[in-house]
Amino acid sequence: MHPVRTHTRTRTPLTTLTVIGGGFAGLTAAIAAAEAGAKVTVHEAHHTLGGRGRTAEEPYRTNEGPHALYSGGPHWTWLTRRDLIGPLAPLPPLEAARFHFRHQGALRRTPPLAMLKLLRHSAQQAPVDVDFMTWATEQAGEKGARAAAHYSAVALFHHDPGTLSAAFVQERLRRAAALPPEAHYPRGGWASVIDRMAARAWNLGVRVETLSRVDTLPEDTPVIVATSLDAARHLLRDDTLTWPGARTVLLDLAVRTRRGDPFVVSDLDAPGWLERFTAQDRTLAPAGEQLLQGQFPIAPHASRAEGIARAEQVLDLAFDGWRDRVTWRREATANGRTGAVDLPGTSWRDRPAIERGDGVYLAGDQVAAPGVLAEVSFNSALTAVSLALDTRRNRGRHDPRGPHDPLDPLDPHNAHNPLDLKQA
Repeated sequence: MHPVRTHTRTRTPLTTLTVIGGGFAGLTAAIAAAEAGAKVTVHEAHHTLGGRGRTAEEPYRTNEGPHALYSGGPHWTWLTRRDLIGPLAPLPPLEAARFHFRHQGALRRTPPLAMLKLLRHSAQQAPVDVDFMTWATEQAGEKGARAAAHYSAVALFHHDPGTLSAAFVQERLRRAAALPPEAHYPRGGWASVIDRMAARAWNLGVRVETLSRVDTLPEDTPVIVATSLDAARHLLRDDTLTWPGARTVLLDLAVRTRRGDPFVVSDLDAPGWLERFTAQDRTLAPAGEQLLQGQFPIAPHASRAEGIARAEQVLDLAFDGWRDRVTWRREATANGRTGAVDLPGTSWRDRPAIERGDGVYLAGDQVAAPGVLAEVSFNSALTAVSLALDTRRNRGRHDPRGPHDPLDPLDPHNAHNPLDLKQA
């Protein structure tokens, strides 16, 4: 049910657009709309742009939890062609790229063979309407299924991935385990990407207003709400804007360098992930120190202490003497800030629709758009712009995201879209 407004929004020629939120989705929408000829204003409540893509100032260049850009989606092409990604941190040399697993209480160099069966691209396509543990147990046995479910936490942040849709988890497993790796890390943290996007928007004439919290929608332009789903629900007064998310403990540590520390440790006994980001990007911490970032999902009513205890168990196994080497530490709990998760019987198509009616559109990582991690924000932003700048032709269409849609900016069959990926 859409919110009730006191009067109908006044329609003006579709050459102006308002974007609420200056994170990855908001900046994507602003750039795409400006490239298509719209006059765009972005309102950001924070004093800096970036949303969850902000990077902390030196000496420890942390993001809000572990961040990576996956190269398998359309956002990679779009960003690359506009030179918005910038220099990437190189993969660490083989001797430094130590990948470890906690399995059955011990630290191991290889995952269980049964789990590897589920990571193969030749594996059977998982169904949407069955939970992952049920389906994966049939494919690889209970132990392999459970290890794979816990491994998927790197792209899910959920405390019990086995209860989610099998198709949803399988896609993230395949992307996270792809060889060569799809995960890439902008040198200097995500702020380098955000800064490039902000400069691109500025050069296109986008007006950016920071410290600009919006409580009432403007009445004279289409609006793209590129905020969290919670914030969008309050702004639009629309209680239907809900979707399951996840809750995870974030742990950031700086430790004095010691030869032999692993690059990544994946917890296969419970969902969790710890990564030494300075193994590939030394600019993230002072000389002689290493920056570790981890995420350990917890249940809705669990305490942060439970997640921290699991993180410290992994640290005790993998990082010799880490307690005596700590130079800086930060803990946080991310609640509902980790993207959408799909329960059995649902997919991204069932999430809150991008088009809300009356010239209002949603963009973000919990709405009806495909992709993993930041790709959902990107895909929803481009779709929202396509709809906002083409409302006359879109009028009356039931699903603007259907296959081979001539107006869909993500459709490779579309050669005439104003948001064509070939634009520079």
